[in-house]
Amino acid sequence: MAFNNSDHQSQPIPSYPQQSIDWLTRLIGFDTVSRHSNLALINEVKAYCEQLGLIVTLTFNELQNKANLFATVPAGKNAEIVDGGLVLSGHSDVVPVDGQDWTSEPFTATIRGSRLYGRGACDMKGFIACALTLLPDAAQRSKNSQLRRPLHLALSFDEEVGCLGAPLLLADLAARGITPEYCIVGEPTNMTVVVAHKGIAIYRCRVHGKSAHSSLTAQGVNAISYASRLVGYVDTLAEQLSGRDDNDPLFDVPYSTLSVGTIQGGTATNIVPNLCEFTFDYRNLPHMTQADILAPIQAKAAELTAQMQVRSPETRIEILQEVGVPAMTDNDNDELQSLIAALVEDDKRHKVAYATEGGQFTNAGIPTIICGPGSIEQAHKADEYVELDEIERCDSFLQRLLQSCC
Repeated sequence: MAFNNSDHQSQPIPSYPQQSIDWLTRLIGFDTVSRHSNLALINEVKAYCEQLGLIVTLTFNELQNKANLFATVPAGKNAEIVDGGLVLSGHSDVVPVDGQDWTSEPFTATIRGSRLYGRGACDMKGFIACALTLLPDAAQRSKNSQLRRPLHLALSFDEEVGCLGAPLLLADLAARGITPEYCIVGEPTNMTVVVAHKGIAIYRCRVHGKSAHSSLTAQGVNAISYASRLVGYVDTLAEQLSGRDDNDPLFDVPYSTLSVGTIQGGTATNIVPNLCEFTFDYRNLPHMTQADILAPIQAKAAELTAQMQVRSPETRIEILQEVGVPAMTDNDNDELQSLIAALVEDDKRHKVAYATEGGQFTNAGIPTIICGPGSIEQAHKADEYVELDEIERCDSFLQRLLQSCC
């Protein structure tokens, strides 16, 4: 069929924001709470990137209702280089607003004074907005053969519920033979350089006892009582962690932490409970592993199980891992640290207790730092906001970063 130029010109050209504040306003309008699909946002960004002529790949979850996005601005004289380069990484999902007392509609960006309010304003759609604003300039420099290394944009799903999307994205990159040289995860750091963070593992412990009437306690095995002994042991280990010789004073909390978060069990006061469950989380310094803490807890659980089974062989204690996010180390990224510190004009390096997808990138052999607009203290709260001048600082930072790639 012959190409009809007049028909082509009659098609409307999508209009996209040109400023980061406008992009952030649009992104906040997508309700990407982790329990919902993120495809509306992802498809919007995909169409935008494709209009700029970028290479875009999506990786989906099993249900096909969520996707990661990886877009590449190629480099080289013929714009053929897609391997290596620098990744700007962010997660598309946000935490819920249920039960929070918001002053304004959480999924409608609102500017009051020097702040922009909305769910995801700082965590972390502010950084994504700045990255999207940068792409047209990067694409033009690519067309002009000015880029000496490619620039990538990575958007993930389900970061807030265990960093579930990034591993699929990284596996897809490995299958395609793409290994970025560096990564910047734009979590809110007030545009300071975070070079390492702790890992996190969340476990659920189920103590299976045996029911009996409370007047006949010897015929039962009290699941709550045995759970309480294990909880006490977890607390003892937590105290020991704080006093270790190998703690790191550069972290805002200088030691690995262990904390019981929830507990439930029993049906009535006059029934010996046959089940008690509790959860605990372990936030480890990068040089420590999950096994360091899990092994002694499992040994204590085995000891208690043996005591329980003297009364009833079918009783037991099981420990299940629900979340596992690796720590991010500052190994092998001195060059990246120096570059970013110079671009943000702040030579201080920080280490933090919260976890990000940065550890997954470093585990994949990609040196990574955390740097983005906004404060982590505003994340996940009602009336989440980002300072407007933080967005301006991020825009300037990314422009200088792009120039360093040219």
